[in-house]
Amino acid sequence: MKNFTLSRPTIVAAGALILLQAALVPAVQAATPDNYKVVARFPVTGTEGWDYISVDSKRNHLFVSRSDHVQVLDTTSGKVIANIADTAGVHGVAIAQDLNLGFTSNGRSDTITVFELDSLNTIDTVKTTGAGPDSILYYPPLKRIYSFNRRGQSVTIIDAVARKVIDTLPISGHPEFAVSDSQGHIFFNVEDRNEIAVIDAQSSKIVKHWRMAPCDEPSGLAIDDRHHRLFSVCSNKKMMVLDSLSGKIVTTVAIGQGPDAAAFDPDSGFVFVSNGDGSLTVVHEDAADRYTIKANLATQKGARTLALNPESHLVYLVSGNFGAAPAPTATTPHPRPPLLPNTVNVLVAAPN
Repeated sequence: MKNFTLSRPTIVAAGALILLQAALVPAVQAATPDNYKVVARFPVTGTEGWDYISVDSKRNHLFVSRSDHVQVLDTTSGKVIANIADTAGVHGVAIAQDLNLGFTSNGRSDTITVFELDSLNTIDTVKTTGAGPDSILYYPPLKRIYSFNRRGQSVTIIDAVARKVIDTLPISGHPEFAVSDSQGHIFFNVEDRNEIAVIDAQSSKIVKHWRMAPCDEPSGLAIDDRHHRLFSVCSNKKMMVLDSLSGKIVTTVAIGQGPDAAAFDPDSGFVFVSNGDGSLTVVHEDAADRYTIKANLATQKGARTLALNPESHLVYLVSGNFGAAPAPTATTPHPRPPLLPNTVNVLVAAPN
């Protein structure tokens, strides 16, 4: 994740969002993507950076990964209500509603932390078979967890019930975000190969590789399962739309600079892309092969990862304030600016 120099945000009262959420839910079907706006900012303490964020819509919990722990926010109040500890190098959180379990990918310890969604208590730790677990996905039909191991260039497949490793798939490249469909496929971006790879869930084999020229360094990935469309966001300000059955590139959509995440809302047909330049690109799926950019909503520089609540249709992003970057060195030619303490905040975007 790349950091940016930021201005200090104004914190909006959390109580106002509670009233706003109640008013939004009945009206969200009538919302149009060009009237989304940032309606609240929740302050989050700490000096650590962050990576993926995830939503548990059933319990109104938002999970924010913070280096060696995961902060859990109550989305109705914006308050941090719990911390999931001992998650060294945590990247993502996968939600298994049917098992009442959450799973974190811990990139430094090469482990998966397992916790209960109700109590938020840790109940197990699973050792992965690849170094640097990054993206993580739960696949409900087979009750399996997929850990996409960046340094290890592999995928660890875990039985989510027994919490045991059942297979390991080697990858020639660095895996990024992953999604699944109703046809028994797991899709994931391979960042340094500019492609999407496809796993057949039943056989646990990688069965396809789809190149995505002119995409550079694909990261975020979303899916419209009904219309068989994949949305892969690329560092060269492009979102590639692919047919998830054939791998054919349907079209290319312009997005902001420095994207890292994408989400699709099947109820509204909106595709959301969070960009590090401080924008949220909002695209409407007019038809399976036709897309219209509705807005590039101003958010905050560095807010390049997001989570969508599919029930309330609220979009959550996270960013912070940074000091001046240190001088480049031979070993660190592109140093990151330091995060200023206690400046991280979660942004909430909603239809106005």
